[in-house]
Amino acid sequence: MGPNDLSRRRDHDARQTPIRLRRELCESGMSDANIRHEVHAGRLTRVRHGAYVDTAAWEALTGDGRHEVLTRAVLRQARAPVVVSHTSALPLYAAPTWGMDLSEVHVTRCDAKAGRHDAGTVQHCGLVREGDVETHHGVPVMSPTRVALEVTTVAERTPALVVVNDLLHRGLTTQEQLEERYAAGIEQWAHTLATDLVLRLANPACESVAESRAWAFFFEQHLPRPEAQYPVTGPGGELVARLDFAWPELKVWVEIDGKVKYLQPWRPGQSAEDVVIAEKLREDRVRELTGWRCIRITWDDLAHPERLAARLRAALFPAGGWVA
Repeated sequence: MGPNDLSRRRDHDARQTPIRLRRELCESGMSDANIRHEVHAGRLTRVRHGAYVDTAAWEALTGDGRHEVLTRAVLRQARAPVVVSHTSALPLYAAPTWGMDLSEVHVTRCDAKAGRHDAGTVQHCGLVREGDVETHHGVPVMSPTRVALEVTTVAERTPALVVVNDLLHRGLTTQEQLEERYAAGIEQWAHTLATDLVLRLANPACESVAESRAWAFFFEQHLPRPEAQYPVTGPGGELVARLDFAWPELKVWVEIDGKVKYLQPWRPGQSAEDVVIAEKLREDRVRELTGWRCIRITWDDLAHPERLAARLRAALFPAGGWVA
């Protein structure tokens, strides 16, 4: 079982983790003193005011899984009709939460009344249109199309682009649906200045968080836009590889060295070493067929954009001549 499989299993457990409200514990015969004793003894964990889960179950959850439990607790305690929205919808769709603030639960009121912000919960006020709400794992949640738009209003541009690309890549929404819902109006939404740019940058060909980060990096550093998932074929027309990003006219391609690629086996019985060797052979074959230069970008490289940009410009334009 690879790390992603473990993450999915634990987040699935979030949906199986019973949330025990204070009133339910009291109805079962426990007093407030009993509840405090169970918390002090480490058998119960208070996840928010008046909501508890078994400590063993809580400690087994990932960060996304814990946020999902918190979200379910907020729904159970809500005194107004609300729908899970914004960043809190991401774990429900198994969407990436890289760069997202999960310290608060986001919901949207369905009664058109003013929202509020308290006790770790943000209640948004926004017109809910037909098709905006779905039920996912028994939880009322905004549709992937609406969630993609909502995230652009509460997150930085690159993390928002990561989410939009992921939802597009997995077919949970389409660029046409995003454009139509955006054009239909996002009434009463705040902080929508970045939305249009994120939609124009969106690329469903990006297959991972690292690839989406790189796609944003190319734009932010004013580099030429590469072709994503560029196919390389052999003499017989067979597909040899799909390159993460390529500039065919400049004879350069980029491979993103994401940690998951090497830590999670591709096939049963295949080790991380096998994956590294296979990747090296693949790179050699691409170089034989194209004569191009490969630039590898790591997660750490993306944390130093100016340095990485200089390295890429040197590879793309070895004789100079590039003006940003």
